[in-house]
Amino acid sequence: MSPPAPASNVVIMIRRMLLTVLAGAASLLVPWTVYLAHTLPDRYDTGQWRAAWVGFDVALLLCFAAGAWLGMRRRRAAVPLLSATAAMLCCDAWFDVMLGWTSSERWTSVALAVFVEIPVAVVLAFAARRLLGDALPKRSVNLNDITMREDPRYHLVTRALPAAEEDVARRTGLARAEVDECLKTLQDNGFVRRDRKGNWLSIPQDLREPKPDDYDGADRERVTAFLDAKYANEVALLSWAAEHRDEFGPWATAQRTSARLTEAEFRELDAEYRELITRYCHRRRRPVQGEKELSVRFYAFPPPETVPV
Repeated sequence: MSPPAPASNVVIMIRRMLLTVLAGAASLLVPWTVYLAHTLPDRYDTGQWRAAWVGFDVALLLCFAAGAWLGMRRRRAAVPLLSATAAMLCCDAWFDVMLGWTSSERWTSVALAVFVEIPVAVVLAFAARRLLGDALPKRSVNLNDITMREDPRYHLVTRALPAAEEDVARRTGLARAEVDECLKTLQDNGFVRRDRKGNWLSIPQDLREPKPDDYDGADRERVTAFLDAKYANEVALLSWAAEHRDEFGPWATAQRTSARLTEAEFRELDAEYRELITRYCHRRRRPVQGEKELSVRFYAFPPPETVPV
């Protein structure tokens, strides 16, 4: 008996079968479409006309409602649902125009298709893409950020959010004047904002590493020292996590692998990871019962044996 195929081989086989089916379906539809074009009558009387259109609109309504519910929660299932809703709107526009072309309302159907149904379908398609890649504010760490990271008060304040100034002062033990100063500085640098009720909220950002070569003199040394301390803290954090790995219960996971990629594929991997973590950062602004703060890391680099000395 031959050994079972590895999971990766099964995935590759399924992918090839799916692509073959799609290519075959596209090929078969060409002669089928030509056949229909020559055999279908221009006119055809049918029953259940009302049920067909009412049923279609009910399905469209349900797609809109489910898409809105899933989209507000930034669930991955919203992406195919919004795409399907966009496709249904295009179908609705097509059949409204074509089936009503000989009626007195044909220009109404054309106007609805051009100004309502097609534009909404385009918006839904972009909304589906935005759910996958709604980018965080992106910039490089600057000297102001380094100053704030060197001051523990800013870390205390951001961990106390969302909250009003009085609650932040109570939770951190800082004076109200210190809290106001920290929040003002954080706001000026794009890390926090006020909501409509006056509470302060954290704003996730995509902060890239600063390049020491972009600075001169003492500033360059400061940036270099910041990066050295940052990676020392990362090593210490991962060492601590390894030592306590049996204490996290269901709240920890790890995965490692090796892949051979081109530079373009590596950039694609990096972009997809950023899109994924961005979606989860945007999912919820306020804490809910049962949630925990998690440290999430993504590292990818050539192994030591492949790097020339």
